[in-house]
Amino acid sequence: MKTHFKTIVISDVHLGTKGSKAKEVAQFLKQYSCENLILNGDIIDGWQLRKSGSWKRKHTRFFNRMLKMIERDNTKVFYLRGNHDDFLDQILPLHIGNLSILPDMIYESNGKKYFITHGDIFDSVTTNLRWIAYLGDIGYTFLLWLNRLVNYHRRKRGLPYFSLSQYIKGKVKSAVSYIDQYEAELAKMAHAKGCDGIICGHIHKAENRNIEGIEYLNSGDWVETMSALAEDENGNWQLIYYNEIDFRHKGIRDENISDDTLTNRYQDLKIVAFEKLASDQKPPFLF
Repeated sequence: MKTHFKTIVISDVHLGTKGSKAKEVAQFLKQYSCENLILNGDIIDGWQLRKSGSWKRKHTRFFNRMLKMIERDNTKVFYLRGNHDDFLDQILPLHIGNLSILPDMIYESNGKKYFITHGDIFDSVTTNLRWIAYLGDIGYTFLLWLNRLVNYHRRKRGLPYFSLSQYIKGKVKSAVSYIDQYEAELAKMAHAKGCDGIICGHIHKAENRNIEGIEYLNSGDWVETMSALAEDENGNWQLIYYNEIDFRHKGIRDENISDDTLTNRYQDLKIVAFEKLASDQKPPFLF
């Protein structure tokens, strides 16, 4: 039996890039059924596809999974525009059956209202200084490449996954300050719109907390943390991390994954964690 949620929110999958965890997000969605699936921006990375990115079969499988959810479970899918998939501006808004493509939306559930937006509109760098955003994108792409290299060697030594990119961002004071300001500004926007909460993505930092009476929810990403937001029928929200799911007990598997690959993945799941290091801790040995 699949676990059922009222609503699932994912963002920042960045399909078309090497860093995208396309197989993992498709496998994640296979474990659950839901009434509403909200794809909150940067699902397709148009920036990278215009430069050096490439579209692979595993990226198409993500959309195959989405279509199966529409067909089998009558799931309503809302695809919200992000800054990396800004090409959607040419067709917004669009409604085809159970699929809606929108710039943002108001979501009402259990007497509460949530403003849902990718979040880039509140990022002055992305909005006003596009060339700086592109430059930052190049640096971030390099950091993710280095992250893959580091974790390749860690896996060979039997060491757990370590998000080097998350660690570095957590150590850069300007990045920490930016994230705090970003979250506070989004909370203010939700309040101005008369909403009880804000649901966003964009900064690749999963979060579920209260900011001055506003419920701040960030679904994270599928490049580093592999996380999603899920709402139960009572209106309670929780963060779900892919690497905390016990696929063995669910008894569901991807027909495109071999037994050996699946076995190795289960072994990896035992030791993967995304815990924030204390300020006085050093990162684990990388090699």
